[in-house]
Amino acid sequence: MYDVIVVGAGPAGCTAAKILAENGFRVLFAEKFKLPRYKSCSGQLIQKTLNLVEQYFGESPPHSVTCTPAENRGMIFTNDNGKAYRFEQPGLNVWRSSFDEWLAGKAEQSGAELCDETAVLSCKEENDTVTVTFKGKSVYTEQARFVVDCEGVVGALKRRLLNNAPKYITTFQTYNQGSIDLDYHYFYAYLQPDFSEYDAWFNVKDGHLVLGVSVKDTGKIDYGVGRVLFAGEIAGFLNPMGEGISAGMESGYCVAQAIMQHFDDLEMVYSDYRVRAKPLHGYMKRQWNFVAGIADTFSEMKPN
Repeated sequence: MYDVIVVGAGPAGCTAAKILAENGFRVLFAEKFKLPRYKSCSGQLIQKTLNLVEQYFGESPPHSVTCTPAENRGMIFTNDNGKAYRFEQPGLNVWRSSFDEWLAGKAEQSGAELCDETAVLSCKEENDTVTVTFKGKSVYTEQARFVVDCEGVVGALKRRLLNNAPKYITTFQTYNQGSIDLDYHYFYAYLQPDFSEYDAWFNVKDGHLVLGVSVKDTGKIDYGVGRVLFAGEIAGFLNPMGEGISAGMESGYCVAQAIMQHFDDLEMVYSDYRVRAKPLHGYMKRQWNFVAGIADTFSEMKPN
């Protein structure tokens, strides 16, 4: 019997698993892909993310997770009328595969039991426990008092639990050889509907020109179903332009703290989680309202 089973080795899952394990909880940490695994993402760690890494993991990301140029100097948004908005702020340019693997290693060092190449097929709640069916080298089950679903937008567990298809932002990226007359130290986002119905972006990693687009498909904030709680993108915590790393880490921390404080009271876990996540929710709304103010295409996408 585990105390908590965490599903997904992204920033939300790694943070939740690390915080719970280092505080004495027995944690099983499952990732369906083999680590390091690919993630379609800009790979920009903004200043807020760097601060959260220091706070939750006790150190800065190592040089080994960065790519060239490692220094990110900010973001440049171009709205649907072609007007550019420049935002200067120090950050890091990383490969998500390496960054997430580093986070997962920190969770393991704190005592979480990590199983990659292990998918969650189903969850069944009975009394005060959840029976989780896994598929790794074989199909088997484990039990826990709580499950924290941090699968991200590609996750299927939430869809099975809710028996529907929640809407999220889906991204696509390509890597190209070549050069371009732009400063490689910035992340570029384009809000023109000619490029994408949501947004398009460009940055450079280790000599590759990275071009990405997103599909406009957003939903509400969902905190969980019964003893299966949601964190990160699967819960709807996502900032404009697809910046989900800081939101994932913060929501993962909030749900871990709620479980730690109210382990024997499910109702209080949800209540505490909502209270702890309220500043994050407010931050997201302010960010979305700002982007909606500079681009008409975002006006209908303000979160609930």
